[in-house]
This record gives sequence, C-alpha cells and structure tokens, in this order.
Amino acid sequence: MPPRSPRPVDKFDDDDYPAYTMGRAAEMIGTAPAFLRALGEHRLITPLRSEGGHRRYSRYQLRIAARARELVDAGTPIEAACRIIILEDQLEEAQRINEDLRTRDATS
Repeated sequence: MPPRSPRPVDKFDDDDYPAYTMGRAAEMIGTAPAFLRALGEHRLITPLRSEGGHRRYSRYQLRIAARARELVDAGTPIEAACRIIILEDQLEEAQRINEDLRTRDATS
C-alpha cells in the first residue's frame, strides 16, 4: 500500500482524516458508491461515520480503494482483490520489521 505521510500539521493534511463523503470519494477514484460499500463489506476499508451516520473516507482509504479498483479493472474478482491488498500490506509490514531487526542487530 502507498506510504502514509509524516505527522500532519493540520487535519486536512492528515491522510487519516475522514474528509470525503461517499459520493465525492467514489467520484475521485472513478467508481460507483456501491464499489466502496463492497470494499467495506469485504473489510478492506472501514469508513468512519458522520454524526448523521454517513460514511466518510480518508485519503489513505481512497488510495487503498484505488488500488482495489486497479485490480478489479484488470479482471480480479473483488474478494480476491481485497485479499491481495491485505496480503501486500502484511508483507510490507513484515519486511519493515525484518529491516528494523537487521539494523538493530548490526548496531549491537
């Protein structure tokens, strides 16, 4: 998954700030709101809810949704696309941990 930005100065610079409504989020990634709902059903992304109960998406979630859309557009079933992205994220985290451990061992 794309890297997150460093700690923001302002909430609108925060990649995790739920700034986008479902309609705007769908428009930004070029898909229908139903696609975003499906990603939620497959537990790839979990949008926050406004006080009125409306889904709100962050830029980080939209990057994940855009990656899912790329896979689906290439013919991957949505369930498989969600699993691929989850596995990519887990692999990236494991590689980061391994590198941290190697660095720590090298300096010990």
